[in-house]
Amino acid sequence: MASESRFSLTRRSVLDYFLGGGILALLGTMVYPVFRFLLPSRFAVAHVDTVRVASTSEIKPNTAKLFRFGGSIGILVRTPGGEYRAFSATCTHLSCTVQYRADLEHIWCACHNGHFDLFGRNIAGPPPTPLAAYDVAVRGEEIFVSARKV
Repeated sequence: MASESRFSLTRRSVLDYFLGGGILALLGTMVYPVFRFLLPSRFAVAHVDTVRVASTSEIKPNTAKLFRFGGSIGILVRTPGGEYRAFSATCTHLSCTVQYRADLEHIWCACHNGHFDLFGRNIAGPPPTPLAAYDVAVRGEEIFVSARKV
């Protein structure tokens, strides 16, 4: 007499396992984003008023540098005349990151061809408002950017 196995694997039981696993995976993909949205991030973004961006030798005239400013991105521009100006690097149209175009001598958003002059004013394209401006201070060889006091 052959002993019967307590666990028999049939095609139906294999399909049941796959179907159950697929349903669990589907529920997981729907529930996980909800929990990520509702639960706060473990990493808090530090509030900063002033950041050191670069040394004066790093940024030549008619160039720019992107930098972190708390939880956002800024852009420091050295104009062709040698002045330093800093703005938020987030386009006011759809929040893309802007860049400096040395050939045009202004700030440009590649997403929808938005243009800003060296004072942060929107001059072409779809951006509805100017870029937020920051204060720039040169102390010795170091360049610092601060949030403007309102």
